[in-house]
Amino acid sequence: MILLKNGTFIDWQTLEFKQADILVEEGTRGGIRFVKDLIPDPSPGGRGKSPEPEIHTIDCTGKFITKSFANGHHHVYSALACGMPAPGKNPANFPEILQYVWWNLDKALDPEMIRSSALVTAIACAKNGVTFVIDHHASPFAVEGSLETIANAFDEVGVGHLLCYEISDRDGMEIAQKGLAETAAYLSKRQGLVGLHASFTVGNNTLKQAVQLASKTNSGIHIHVAEDKSDEDHCVEQYHHRVIERLSEAGVLQFPKTILAHCLHLNEHERGLVEGSPAWVVQNMESNLNNSVGFFSSTRLGSRIMLGTDGMHSDMLRSAKAAFFAGHNFDAIDYPGTYTRFRNVHHYLKSNEFSGDGENNLVVLDYHSPTPLTNGNFLGHFLFGIESRSVLHVISRGKLIVKDGKVQTVNEEKVLEESHIQAIRLWKKMQ
Repeated sequence: MILLKNGTFIDWQTLEFKQADILVEEGTRGGIRFVKDLIPDPSPGGRGKSPEPEIHTIDCTGKFITKSFANGHHHVYSALACGMPAPGKNPANFPEILQYVWWNLDKALDPEMIRSSALVTAIACAKNGVTFVIDHHASPFAVEGSLETIANAFDEVGVGHLLCYEISDRDGMEIAQKGLAETAAYLSKRQGLVGLHASFTVGNNTLKQAVQLASKTNSGIHIHVAEDKSDEDHCVEQYHHRVIERLSEAGVLQFPKTILAHCLHLNEHERGLVEGSPAWVVQNMESNLNNSVGFFSSTRLGSRIMLGTDGMHSDMLRSAKAAFFAGHNFDAIDYPGTYTRFRNVHHYLKSNEFSGDGENNLVVLDYHSPTPLTNGNFLGHFLFGIESRSVLHVISRGKLIVKDGKVQTVNEEKVLEESHIQAIRLWKKMQ
């Protein structure tokens, strides 16, 4: 157990401030308890010792304690991309960005590269206060066992996860079938989702099989939706439907575990279908800006909107700020709305009974502001003050995984040494 002493607890839902000592229980079913003092020994002459024999105490004087963060849409496979050589052709549009950059990268991945990618992603998440990640993975020439490789790496660092493999017809039907098989094998032993790339790379047969698998395993579909206008254009030309109409008819929207990433180019009818379904939408503002594909608008998408990073980075505080700042001109978003989207991933996980994101996932912030921080002005500090550099300690499922800004569960220096080796290997293969 961990005892957080003398801190200021901020309830992540009510934003109520409380001066408290917090006892943190370990395990996926663990919780937190508020205590004024350690429970005294009731026996005559007792000296007030704790009934818990092994308690690690952390002094949080002057620190703020709140629920840690979660990422609604990530891409482990992009972790070794930073600084890589320019593609052979300068992409002129989003389809070419996929073709010459990301599909070139994912085809080159092998198990060693995947493991390094997962470890450095999990470390980055942990150090940014993120203790749960929903990831969407692709490695078409290293499909088998890829999800278990990622899961094991995340487990080593101590970050919870909800994984899927990005099933697609773009590399041929044999690889599409491998993606379905990998998903089925993984879901037989771990929680996860059925991943699809996007409508324009998924044929009717693969789409049908994916929906059947999601239904059979009581899961949902995780798919990119209308990230670029080309996705809609292809769907109309090929299937005589818009993307959401096609997905709705196929049964994708029936699952409350379904995640629709991006949703930029939906018309009013499609937005109504999404709003009337139990599916969730995940916004990835910085990725959209980077790819010049458009701007997110929450109009008629309902309240089930959460935030992701789309593999750009692992900093959810940064993602929330981007959603707010860019949304000024393109979205109906305010202070409370931004925070709601930031925290909605917890509601998605809890409502669908996924494990690993309980109340014993906490972050201790060493945040020093020149202005007072109170319940009444917390959201102003959330958007304009608190940053990932304030993350001091991180507790995941009751276990201390970051202390004084340093990962405790793995040797970060050795992980980075190995990732440098794997990055060079990857870049050479991409050439």
